[in-house]
Formats: sequence, structure tokens, C-alpha cells
Amino acid sequence: MDADRRLLTTLMLSRSTVDRAAERRGDDLWLSRRRHEPNAWVLDVCEGTARMRDGEVALALTAADQVTGPLTFLGADDDAAYFARHLAERDVAAAGDERPEAGTWVDLRRAGGELPARDAGLMVAAVALDNWHRAHGRCARCGAPTEVASGGWSRRCPVDGSEHFPRTDPAVIVLVRDREDRALLGRQARWSTGWFSTLAGFVEAGESAEAALRREVREESGVVIGSGQDDVCYLGSQPWPFPWSLMLGYHAWTDDPTVDVDGEEIAEARWFTRDELASACAAGQVGLPPAVSIARRLIERWYGSELPGDWSR
Repeated sequence: MDADRRLLTTLMLSRSTVDRAAERRGDDLWLSRRRHEPNAWVLDVCEGTARMRDGEVALALTAADQVTGPLTFLGADDDAAYFARHLAERDVAAAGDERPEAGTWVDLRRAGGELPARDAGLMVAAVALDNWHRAHGRCARCGAPTEVASGGWSRRCPVDGSEHFPRTDPAVIVLVRDREDRALLGRQARWSTGWFSTLAGFVEAGESAEAALRREVREESGVVIGSGQDDVCYLGSQPWPFPWSLMLGYHAWTDDPTVDVDGEEIAEARWFTRDELASACAAGQVGLPPAVSIARRLIERWYGSELPGDWSR
């Protein structure tokens, strides 16, 4: 088997240049000092979106001295510190906020692939934390309202003293290949006709990622992945905070290309040669995942080159 086992290096949402400085999250004095420095910046975030500067490929950051209310610490470097403000609604700021309006709200799925590495990393972290805070306002043990702690990276229950941390659900995503080196792509039942991607699913409790991969592929497509060690190849991971997943990317191989889709989650699955995929995409018959997704990179690794942007759905 001829397999390229180098890790993927072009995962758009895995880029980050800012030190998260996790060891400083519990130091309230240090956080307060960094917040009040002239090079402290705030990113507004709301339901998977943040502001991008109009006419620029960059986040719209606001000077921290213009922002009131609690902030989440995103990280710091030698030149600046970065924070997130979690808004209940877009364009609604806290009372007394004198921040000038700036930028346009953009979704991480669309903007993540365009932003430079620093901004992409900041937005991914801010969106992931925003989604978690929205869904975990109460203690999982006793149900009492929790309080934000550790610079926004945990929530503490004032009743039973328990501390809760941001949730991340591991999921596997895989491009299946047969011995003729064709690629298997599937269409979810809720997708439009012609939309195809790699297969994916969540890792269950007490399950390894490789076992989850084999289970999900068989459940969704009926295809059985080979049992050999070389039949599964890990290629990299990417955060996918919709709402709080970590996608573990693989290529995997099968000796039997027989397809039998479940008909519920996956409506159809097809094998493609490189030429067949190129022809179908060029004709507008097949749409592929956008460049921001790890699915796109898994397909491109098999295809042998980057794919044209107009082949995206």
C-alpha cells in the first residue's frame, strides 16, 4: 500500500500564533494588569460569529480600555494580550460601553479559512468558549448556577465547590480508499443533492478513535475497513467548535468496496476515481466541503493537489 503518512499542515482552524498562557488564567492580578495595558484587545463573539473589519481580512479588535464587563482571556504574546467578550445578541453591547461600532459579523465556517493565523486561532478559541458558556451555565452535579472562573476557562459551582471545564467531543473523520485507490464519499440525508464529503462520527464512551472509525464507516456505508495496522492512517486534527468537537482525520483502506448505506444519516455513498471526481465537480454535479474543513484536506491528500475553489459547495 502506497500511503502518504505525513501529517496535514494546512488545516485552517488549527493555526494559532498566540500563547494561551494557561498558567496565568488563575492569576487575577496579572489578568487585570494585562487587561488595562494599552496593547490589550477585545474580540466580540456571539453564537459562532465575530466581527471582521470592513474591507480587510482581519478581525475587528477593540481596545480593552473601551470595553466594560467581564472578559475571557484568550492569550498573550510579548506585544499584546487578547480577550473575548461574550454578547447575548449581535450588535448589543454592555451598558456603558463606549466602543465605536466596527466591522461586520462573520461566521467562523466562512471566515476561518480567510483569516491570518493569529486571528483564526483567536476566533476558534473565542467561539468554542462562547458555545460552552452558553450551554453550561448550571452545575452538572447539583443544578445550581455556576460562576465564571480561571479567566473564562472554567465555571465554579458556589454550592458544592465543583469546577467544570470546557467540553470537547472527539470525532473521527475519514476518507476511505479501496485497493484500486478510489475514494469513498457520502451525502448526508439532510444535504442537497450533489453535496458529498468524507464519513465522520463521534467517538463513544470507552472507545478508541480507530475503533470508532471502523464502526462509523460500517454503520453509515456498509464498508468494512481492513483489520491490519496499516489499514488506518492518522493524518491530523482540527478543532471544530460547532458546538465543541475535535475532528481526528484519517485515511483508511478496505478490501471490499461493496456499499450499503444506512439510509438514515447517509443517503448515498459513491466511489470516485480522481478523473471521475474532477469531471463531476467541473460539471457542477458534485460539490465538496470548503477549504476550512479537514474533510477538504483529506480529499486533497488523496487527490494529489489542492482543488479549485469553485468545486466547493
